[in-house]
Amino acid sequence: MVEKVFTSAELEAIARALGHTDDGLTGSEIGHLLSVCRIEDVEPTGAKWIRIHNGFVKKQNTAKNRRAILEFIRQTMSPSRHIHRRERFETLRGHINRALAFSGLAVLEDGKLVVSERVGTLSEAEERARTLRTSLEPRGVHSDVLTCCRAELLADNYFHAVLEATKSVAEKIRSKTGLIEDGAELVDRALTGRPPLLAINPLRTKSELSEQAGFANLLKGIFGMFRNPTAHALRISWNMDRVDAEDLLSILSLVHRRLDASYMPPRL
Repeated sequence: MVEKVFTSAELEAIARALGHTDDGLTGSEIGHLLSVCRIEDVEPTGAKWIRIHNGFVKKQNTAKNRRAILEFIRQTMSPSRHIHRRERFETLRGHINRALAFSGLAVLEDGKLVVSERVGTLSEAEERARTLRTSLEPRGVHSDVLTCCRAELLADNYFHAVLEATKSVAEKIRSKTGLIEDGAELVDRALTGRPPLLAINPLRTKSELSEQAGFANLLKGIFGMFRNPTAHALRISWNMDRVDAEDLLSILSLVHRRLDASYMPPRL
């Protein structure tokens, strides 16, 4: 019986997920896992995803099966490997599951690799991206939100575009304040206090102070919904449709615009 193999497009998608610039494996982790799975490190000085990809291609071409590649994914996603970095595990799992969706596979919360329903094609993902952008542009949605409407994020469902847009909000707050926190802690440090590090209005009247507090609460609600690491595993499979995505991305667009116009009040 002929064993299954990954297509060249599937191998590239998986390698890009595993070697993701921000959330993927480190260079030393790649070297270790290639060795453990008996995959030759064909290009040890190459970019992370290319290093993984070239090793995968050579191994699959030689073995005529994908067993070593599947083992590499299992080893990567072993929960014990990420015991001190839970959020990184969930983020990496999201990247890998989007890549594996084209192959009818998925990594569960416990790190197990299982067969799943094959979802879509690249062309369908690209069509989703075009459709979402087309529906958002007439609304005047912020450019930082539109950049999150990419085909690779929509290969599984619309949730990932909203997740990336939420991450971009946190990154904008960090870039404007110099803070390093995330989620509710970031919001509390940046947008609360008298005065806050970051203000969205002059903070002179009771109404303006209430607006500032409401904006902070809105952001904490958004981060609690999309950035809470303990809930993130459940959100990976959230079957969000385009209408939900449009509404949520519009809210995030408003948030971006208010942050663009925000300022750092002088501190006594």
